[in-house]
Amino acid sequence: MISCAQHDYVEIACLYRMGVILTLRSGEVLRGIAVDTARNQAGEECLKLSTGSAEALVVLDQVRQMEAAEENPHFATVDF
Repeated sequence: MISCAQHDYVEIACLYRMGVILTLRSGEVLRGIAVDTARNQAGEECLKLSTGSAEALVVLDQVRQMEAAEENPHFATVDF
């Protein structure tokens, strides 16, 4: 489970539709636009990530790091 402070950064990324680079605990790297938060069919809290032609639900507990793709006044990198 992520902390409230970490969740705030996820919400900021969604609010401003930021481009983000997510590094998962598995080492996989995903790039896309943060769209919203949602729950998957298993009830896990996820980040809805737009990757161009598709949207993916990324389980927040699987995220190790979120990096802003563009410079912004809110955050550069958030470690989970």
